[in-house]
Amino acid sequence: MSDAVMYGLTTGAVARRLGVSPTTLRSWDRRYGMGPAAREDGRHRRWAPEDVAMLEEMCRLTASGAPPAEAARIARTGRTEASDAVPDTVPGARVRSAVPDPGAEPDPEPEPVHEREPAYEREPGPGGPRPARQPGSGNGLPLGDVRRECRGLARAAVRLDGPALDALLRDAIADHGLVTAWEEVMAPTLHAVGRKWESSGDRYVEVEHLLSWHVSTALRQVAPAGHGAMAPVPPVLLACVPGEQHTLPLEALAAGLSERGLPTRMFGAAVPAEALDAAVRRMGPAAVVLWSQARSTAHHALARHVAGSSFGVKGARTRPLMLLAGPGWAGRTPGPGTLRPGGLREALDALSHHAAARTVPPV
Repeated sequence: MSDAVMYGLTTGAVARRLGVSPTTLRSWDRRYGMGPAAREDGRHRRWAPEDVAMLEEMCRLTASGAPPAEAARIARTGRTEASDAVPDTVPGARVRSAVPDPGAEPDPEPEPVHEREPAYEREPGPGGPRPARQPGSGNGLPLGDVRRECRGLARAAVRLDGPALDALLRDAIADHGLVTAWEEVMAPTLHAVGRKWESSGDRYVEVEHLLSWHVSTALRQVAPAGHGAMAPVPPVLLACVPGEQHTLPLEALAAGLSERGLPTRMFGAAVPAEALDAAVRRMGPAAVVLWSQARSTAHHALARHVAGSSFGVKGARTRPLMLLAGPGWAGRTPGPGTLRPGGLREALDALSHHAAARTVPPV
């Protein structure tokens, strides 16, 4: 029988499996008593299946927002119960105390992910962000004035824990609704991870890419209203201006419109001006939403051109409602027939009202 089978996994192997660093596992061991229950004399620590299960539970609990100390207590309890049911049979093993060392150094959590920036230009108000439910919990992720779910989402992203991200995002939408889940859970975490990437050179790129992918997946899984039945109105065209790569805010808007039974056409990132003009003329959309994240990408001439587009039979030609979404459009007053919504909910309400005005009642 090999050492790997007899004595379990090495710390490095467990760290790779969980998506944390070996230093974090050693710190959890010293601080919370989260080491292997048994060690073979003269050998490095080896992790048995029940030890790995304990660490997986620790990761799951911290991803859900539980403070690390409380998560460790619950996870250790689960391992103790499992050990009582299946006695340790490794010969020569010495049992290790699960009592943490009060003088141990603090847990080196992943480097802090900083405070959020407003998503979709949402202005504060009665429906503004709620404070973290357990501020100062020592979780090592100072995201600022955010919901507790943001901390769990950030931890799961740093661990590259895709299944946990899926579960947390699905629960956030189910518990709080799409708009709140986007504005108070998804977007703050995305902004925080993005800012960490920008301030850390090439580090955390993989974290942002993974989180963005799972957020996009969660948004596309939002169920349409009425089991897929859409209102009998022209679709809303959604596109990023040329040079703009940030599509997730538009995906959140598309999901919200789908929830309200309004058809959409998503054209995604960096749509060339000629392609956007052709799409508008071919589709005759009820509205056009152009996203710009930065002033350097805001294309005001293109916005004016699209807003002035008309289609339909002579004598009854119509123009699309134009929404300029994103912080890149700030600083200028929108022209006639153009809105600049202050948040996701405001954009959804404006488009819903416009669609209702254009809906032809059944005969």
